[in-house]
Amino acid sequence: MKINKIRSALYKSAKILGDVNAVQKGTVGKRIARRAAGKATGRLLGSILK
Repeated sequence: MKINKIRSALYKSAKILGDVNAVQKGTVGKRIARRAAGKATGRLLGSILK
C-alpha cells in the first residue's frame, strides 16, 4: 500500500515538472494537445478492451 502512495506522488511530481519544463521551453500548447490526445486514446482503448 505504501509503495502505491510513493508511486502516485512521483507521477504527480513528474507531471508538474513536465509542465514547468514546457513553460520554460514555450511549448505549453503542444503539451496540452498531447495530453488531450493521450486521454482520448486511453478512453477509446479502455472502451474497446472492456
